Amino acid sequence: MAKQRAFISFDYDHDEGVKILLAGQAKHPDSPFDFTDASVKEHLTGDWKDKVRRRMNNIDIVIVLCGEWTHTAKGVAEELTIAREKGKPYFLLAAYGDRTCTKPSSALSSDKVYKWTWDNLKALVGGAR
Repeated sequence: MAKQRAFISFDYDHDEGVKILLAGQAKHPDSPFDFTDASVKEHLTGDWKDKVRRRMNNIDIVIVLCGEWTHTAKGVAEELTIAREKGKPYFLLAAYGDRTCTKPSSALSSDKVYKWTWDNLKALVGGAR
């Protein structure tokens, strides 16, 4: 099976470190995904939402990292909305095992936050959700 091209959506102000860890897991030889794109902090000139839409044209799956402050991250909420508009599969991944993780404000009530383990991540990318 070909590797899934992943967009990682995360709260840049609070969860950049865990995004780096997740992107690093894409380098594992048995990783089912390639890190293709992610949330950005720097201002995108023009309509940033349109630019995110174009970036999502080149990905297969969206991984939403959920941290303690994700519910306040407007960019993550917009990225999740765009992913749904484009029909991109996505899942919510708990960024921290020992801290509270919140969903983006645009998440559906039925969206589950999954525990981040290597086996879970591989299964989720493979469609087990």
